[in-house]
Amino acid sequence: MTAVKRVRRVEWVAGSAVVLALLFAGVATVASARGGGDGADRVAAAPRTPSVDSADAGFARDMAVHHQQAVEMSFIVRDRTEDEEVRRLAYDIAQTQANQRGMLLGWLDLWELPKAAAGREPMDWMTDGHAGHPTRGTDGTDGMAGMDGMAGMGTGYRPHDGSLMPGMATRTELDRLRTANGRAAEVLYLQLMTDHHKGGIDMARGCARLCTVGAERRLARGMAEAQQSELDAMADMLAARGAAPRS
Repeated sequence: MTAVKRVRRVEWVAGSAVVLALLFAGVATVASARGGGDGADRVAAAPRTPSVDSADAGFARDMAVHHQQAVEMSFIVRDRTEDEEVRRLAYDIAQTQANQRGMLLGWLDLWELPKAAAGREPMDWMTDGHAGHPTRGTDGTDGMAGMDGMAGMGTGYRPHDGSLMPGMATRTELDRLRTANGRAAEVLYLQLMTDHHKGGIDMARGCARLCTVGAERRLARGMAEAQQSELDAMADMLAARGAAPRS
C-alpha cells in the first residue's frame, strides 16, 4: 500500500469515527431528554408531540432512509476512484447526511414514534390530506417560499428495484457504481447524487412548508439550501468530465 493510499484510508476511517461519535452523542442527548426531569417538566418542554401520521414524523422517517443511501453511495465511490475532488465531495456528503440522519432518528425516539410506520407509503405525508396543514411552524417562522401547490399533489412516483422515493438509485444502479472505476465511477456517482439531491430538496421543501416542529423546519430549510449548492458544484464537476446530469 502506498503512502498516499494509507493517508487516504486514515482520512476516511477518521471521518467515519467522527460520524459515529456524532450519532452516539445524538442518542445520548435523546436519552437524557427523555429521562431527565419529572413528567410535568417534559410536558412543558414539548407541548406538541407529532403523531405517527404527521408530516414531521413522515419527513423524519423518509429522509433518514433517503440519507442512508447517499451515505452508502459516497462510501462506494471512495474505493472506485483516486480523484481527490470527488472523494472530498463524497466525504462531505457522507459526514453531513449521517449526522442529519442521526438527528432525524433521534427525534423519532424522542417522540416515541416508530422508525417505520406500518401501512404508510413513503412520502404520503406530502400528499395525504396535508393540503390544509398550517403554513407556520411552532417557532412562528414561515414555510419556504415557492411551495404553494405542492401540498396535496401526488408525487406520481412508483417504487421499483429498491428505489423507494424520487431521486433514490435503484439496486441495478448501485451495482453499476460498485463495479465502475475511475472517470466512469466519478460520472455515475455525480449523476446519481444529482438525482438524489433533487429528490431530497423536494422533500426538504415539503417539510419546510408542512412540518410544525420549528427545529425540524429549520433543518429542512438548511438541507435544501446546502444540497442546492452541492447540485451547482456537481454540475461543474460533470462538465469538467465531459458529462452532464441525466435530467
